[in-house]
Amino acid sequence: MDLIENRTIDEIILGDRAEIERVLTRSDVTLFATVSADVNPASLDAGDEDGPELQQGIVQGMWAGTLISAVLATRLPGPGTVHLSQTLKFHREVSVGDRISVRVEVTGIDKSSGRVNLECACVNADGEIVVSGSAEVQAPRKKIKRHMARMPITQLKAPGVRFGELVDRARLLDPLVTAIVHPCDDLSLGGALAARDEGMIVPVLVGPRAKIEAAAEAAGLDLHGLEIVDAPHSHAAAEMAVALVHEGRAGALMKGKLHTDELLTAVLNKATGLRTERRLSHVFALDVPGQNRTLFVTDAAINISPDLESLRDIVQNAIDLAIAIGVETPLVALLSAVETVTGKLPSTILAAAICKMHDRGQIVGGKVDGPLAFDNAISPAAAAAKGIVSDVAGYADILVTPNLESGNMIAKQLIHLAGASSAGIALGAQVPIMLTSRSDTVDARIVSAALAKVFYHWRRERPLGLG
Repeated sequence: MDLIENRTIDEIILGDRAEIERVLTRSDVTLFATVSADVNPASLDAGDEDGPELQQGIVQGMWAGTLISAVLATRLPGPGTVHLSQTLKFHREVSVGDRISVRVEVTGIDKSSGRVNLECACVNADGEIVVSGSAEVQAPRKKIKRHMARMPITQLKAPGVRFGELVDRARLLDPLVTAIVHPCDDLSLGGALAARDEGMIVPVLVGPRAKIEAAAEAAGLDLHGLEIVDAPHSHAAAEMAVALVHEGRAGALMKGKLHTDELLTAVLNKATGLRTERRLSHVFALDVPGQNRTLFVTDAAINISPDLESLRDIVQNAIDLAIAIGVETPLVALLSAVETVTGKLPSTILAAAICKMHDRGQIVGGKVDGPLAFDNAISPAAAAAKGIVSDVAGYADILVTPNLESGNMIAKQLIHLAGASSAGIALGAQVPIMLTSRSDTVDARIVSAALAKVFYHWRRERPLGLG
């Protein structure tokens, strides 16, 4: 580990110099905007390689000024220095990718008070002065030599960035007429109207008219211009929403204030429902901080303990969704507790069978591997440590869990512990279904609508059956 050593007031002489060099990164910009609470969009949107130059306030003030402070604190005079004052003048703008040399030089010393004056400058790779100024410090009188502190690993990420890109893409498509089933509270009504305002859906409200209107009035929501299909109760609302799909009056369903079982009972009715040859399954889409891709977790909401045929459909549904939103070759990991096949863990046998079904063309699209433990599925380092040679291990896009309990726990841990933004839809029926939860935010409902919309338009050009 590097050592840093100060120069005491008795050691410093006129003309002493010190220098450090840094390259401005996009993370630097985001970090300083976060620390300074600078909410000006130009501070975050600018400065990228393809964007305009950064504002002086963010880069030349805070960033350059902090680098000068770093030289004073670690180089000259070094540890034990007290920063008294600093003046800066900004000459040129700084952009992401610029390499900046930060230099200080001693111009005045007062041995009795211990005060030292230094000229400061930040110079770019072309030799141009970006920032100039002066600083006054209290130099240490005691010699200090210590190891440099380990800097924390900082990961900066605006929540739901990839979901924002998905919503932008969905806006380019025609809004999806969606039956909102029993929207009798402010959350389901507000989420449906927000999705409408973002251009995702055209909501058709299905449920008791009086309750819907009362909920809207209590929440201050305007239902003007919206179609309301009156139904006496939640069971009837689910049946009537399914009927709207059969009549061609709706292309998707969104769950309102009713139990999931009520809605799915109508959807899965053998005579009047929306069954296909594919098993119905749910897919969580998660934008997880620190991950460079959207993660999909399935099935965490519908299938309790899927058998081989059900698991095949669960995998295919997830692959289809990933491809629909733009993942060219989804990487699918069949999860278990270990990465070897053993009769003691039935999930490993199912995983191996699914891989062979993919090899034989019974599942199409992407690449599939398993069994894989969770760490081996998402961490390249963990996969390498186990010696796993696989196109999927360490880089999985889709995490297929062996049962609902494990899937639900993984998804909710990523949401509530890792800070993941989440959305999700159910697939395998004739139309996509947004199974919103009471804990879902408005943003989650909008993104779920975007998933349904993009998938609906993608699937219109493709049959739902395998292949």
